[in-house]
Amino acid sequence: QKDFQQACVIKQMVADLNVPVEIVVCPIVRDQDGLALSSRNRYLSDEERAIALCLNQTLKVVAKEIKSGETDAHLLMAEMRQQMIDAGVTSVDYAAIADVNSLKIVQEVNQPVVVLLAAYVGATRLIDNCVVE
Repeated sequence: QKDFQQACVIKQMVADLNVPVEIVVCPIVRDQDGLALSSRNRYLSDEERAIALCLNQTLKVVAKEIKSGETDAHLLMAEMRQQMIDAGVTSVDYAAIADVNSLKIVQEVNQPVVVLLAAYVGATRLIDNCVVE
C-alpha cells in the first residue's frame, strides 16, 4: 500500500506547490495473456504466472460491475480481495477504488475511477490498475 500512498502524496504535493508537471495517463502494456509487463514477471514460476493472471481478470470483473451500475465501493473492494485470494495469490497488499483525479479512496463509485491492485504471488509483488469511465 506504500506505493499507492506515495502516489497520493506526490500528486497532492505537486498540486499544492503549483509545480508545472503534467501527469500523462498511458495504457498499460500487457503480454498476450493479459499480464501487465514488468521486470518482476521474470521471478514468477509458470504456476505463479498463471495465478498472476487473476489481477487483470479481477480488474475486468470489477470494471464490468461498475459499468453495470454497482456503486458500493467497499463491496467491490472486498470482492476484489476475495477473487485474488480465491485465485491463489499469496497475499493482497491493496485493492482500492479511487477518484481518477485525486487518487482518494471513494465510498461510492461515481465515474471516472481508477481500480488499483497490489498482491504477492509467491514472493513477487505485482501491481495493476485500470481506469473505468
